[in-house]
Amino acid sequence: MANNRMGDSALPDDTHPELTNPVLDRMRSGDAALGMNVRLGRSADIARIAKSTGHDFIFIDAQHGIFDLETIAHIANAALALGIAPLVRVRSVDDPDVSMLLDNGVNGIVFPDVNTAEEARRAVNTCKFPPVGKRSAGGSMPQFDYRAVPVGDMVAQLNASTLIVCMIETIEGVENSDAIAAVDGVDVLHVGSNDLLLDMGKPGQFDDPEIIDAQNRVIDAAKAHGKFAGCGGNRDIERQAAIVRRGAQFLTTQTDIAFLSASARQWTAGIREKL
Repeated sequence: MANNRMGDSALPDDTHPELTNPVLDRMRSGDAALGMNVRLGRSADIARIAKSTGHDFIFIDAQHGIFDLETIAHIANAALALGIAPLVRVRSVDDPDVSMLLDNGVNGIVFPDVNTAEEARRAVNTCKFPPVGKRSAGGSMPQFDYRAVPVGDMVAQLNASTLIVCMIETIEGVENSDAIAAVDGVDVLHVGSNDLLLDMGKPGQFDDPEIIDAQNRVIDAAKAHGKFAGCGGNRDIERQAAIVRRGAQFLTTQTDIAFLSASARQWTAGIREKL
């Protein structure tokens, strides 16, 4: 993103903005980057709400939610202009829409269920241009306000600012976390706590020592290779704060559905209590 903003009309036509990614900036400074999972929102307004509520990124869930590509692009472009990162969780490392999403304003991809280094390399190949990956150059892009940018500069900036998140959601993924973290181009190893607990045969047991050990193992693997660790599915403020203290810096807070439901429930309960 362009200094966290993409709409600077004062830039002359022969210049272009320098892309940054607020998630990478936040984590590199030593802080935790917080993201809102988007399942319900279908307009650019959800990006504004995420920003006004203190989030650094939106996590558009195209794995479990029903989104069309144009809707994602509109939300992503609003997020770019607002200075928060638009990330999309796709269906798999082989999702055919990844490069199209990146060409149309998305600046980070979350890949679910990454179990091996080979799968992580496939993710990188799709998201990064040569020499890091095998992504095709698509011409003018919204990240640069559609300005003409020399190809070499465009490739370097997009490679540096495009976030690649590999979700660790199985025991196999945890066991291979060191090899996954070693893959050049991977930025974040993100523990999907719900699915990992399902794979362990312990659904919903977020305080079980086995899941805590697995989270710590992924955090250690990420740190050992200069990468960042994250955690999702762990929908409790105390647990989320605890894992940040243990070293995770990429955190999904809650879904837009859960935020809306919790606030509405609290409101109606408050009225009925007073009556």
